[in-house]
Amino acid sequence: MLNRFAARSTGAMRRWGPPAIVTLAAMAALAALTADAAARQARPARPTEATAPRDAGEPVMAIVSIKSQQVTFYDADGWILRAPVSTGTTGRETPAGVFAVLEKNKDHRSNMYDDASMPNMQRITWNGIALHGGPLPGYAASHGCVRMPYGFAEKLFDKTWIGMRVIISPDNAEPVQFSHPALFVPNREAIAAAPAKAETLAREAAEAARSADEAKKAAAKAPRETAALKASLRKLEGLKTRADAELATADRALAAAKTDEAKTRAEDLKQKASTRAADLGAQLDTARADAQPKLEAAAAAKDAAKAAATRKADTAKAASEAKLALEPASIFISRATRKLYVRRNTHKPAPDGGGEVFDATIEVPVTIRDPDRRIGTHVFTALARNDAGLRWTAVTIDNADNASAALDRITIPQAVLDRIAPTALPRSSIVISDEPLSAETNYRTEFVAVLSNQPQGGFVTRKPTPDIYVASDDGFGFFFQPNRDFQPANPRPRGDPYYRQRQPGWW
Repeated sequence: MLNRFAARSTGAMRRWGPPAIVTLAAMAALAALTADAAARQARPARPTEATAPRDAGEPVMAIVSIKSQQVTFYDADGWILRAPVSTGTTGRETPAGVFAVLEKNKDHRSNMYDDASMPNMQRITWNGIALHGGPLPGYAASHGCVRMPYGFAEKLFDKTWIGMRVIISPDNAEPVQFSHPALFVPNREAIAAAPAKAETLAREAAEAARSADEAKKAAAKAPRETAALKASLRKLEGLKTRADAELATADRALAAAKTDEAKTRAEDLKQKASTRAADLGAQLDTARADAQPKLEAAAAAKDAAKAAATRKADTAKAASEAKLALEPASIFISRATRKLYVRRNTHKPAPDGGGEVFDATIEVPVTIRDPDRRIGTHVFTALARNDAGLRWTAVTIDNADNASAALDRITIPQAVLDRIAPTALPRSSIVISDEPLSAETNYRTEFVAVLSNQPQGGFVTRKPTPDIYVASDDGFGFFFQPNRDFQPANPRPRGDPYYRQRQPGWW
């Protein structure tokens, strides 16, 4: 049939003649050009690698746009690097949300996908979501990670840092200059004094630790020295009790004696028992007098050890807080749990390997006006110092309230402000979200919070990080433990934008 149609068309063209053929050809060419132009206009240009035309500073954050398949890195003055990416394909979607760099490995290989190469890997969840070099077909094609161009990932690897914010947005998002009365306003005098204060308190903590160890040894030695004394006293007390009993028996025997011979014998026994009881009483009094100072010294050593241990804990806590004041602080405020969480990097390597330990000693209830109304997800970042204290930006990736209205609804406890605000530094941040923290938030992460109204296939298919409990004895004075108010993977039923995750209670 196709051949017959072609033949008829050829015959018709012959009947129309050359002018008609030229006209038809022109019309076809015009239609093709028009269609091609319309297609180009409908399809946005594919992202390309780009570098800002200025000297770049250290990156502060990265924003991945799932919609545009692009990642942009920002320093304190704006964007510095851009590149196309390939995020998770359908069913294995890259989760949108708020993350941070947890670990870096130049030559990582996948534990899940046939030992696949993931060069210049920068992990953002412990269950396997990461930024890394990989093939870019021009569309979402990964198993949940964010693939970047190989050369771009290599160039970027040494520029980023553990704890650097990574925001994955379902749409296009970028930081905008922002100010608000609720944002931290540091105290210049406090910031200037912070290093010396940290050094002084560290010395005091070290001295208190040495004193506590010495007091503990002395307290442990004292019981060994007093044990013999106590044993000797118990023996004398036993002998004195027995002598008193013998004297009482002699008294009864004397009272019961009927004959002169019996009375004489009873008086003799009583005299011996009385002398023995008196001698043992004198020995016991002397032994008690001799032992008393040593027993009191042992009790004092025990009390001193307790006091020294208390001072060790107090000075360690003060030194830890002073040291942490030299680090940027990140705050996460969850409408789902109505709590405020603080994370600061201790720069201590994780004891079980991989990543660094984050302090999580501050976790308190927070007041949110209209707590049953959505607030969105907003990230506020302090970029640099200025005359007002700090220069901030805001990034919104889930817009219920706008960023300013979201902050208006939050009342941060004054005790938290007193601990954080005076020494707040660039890179400090405040995240406000409807979401609880993800179960992937633990002692070696900053924050992981996933938008539950977006697909999470690449997150759901991965095993959650196992709970690991490690007691700290490094001067930071806290227990590393998994977060107790967490978000399981993909908790919200699709199509229910007002679903609120029920949270487990405290342990």
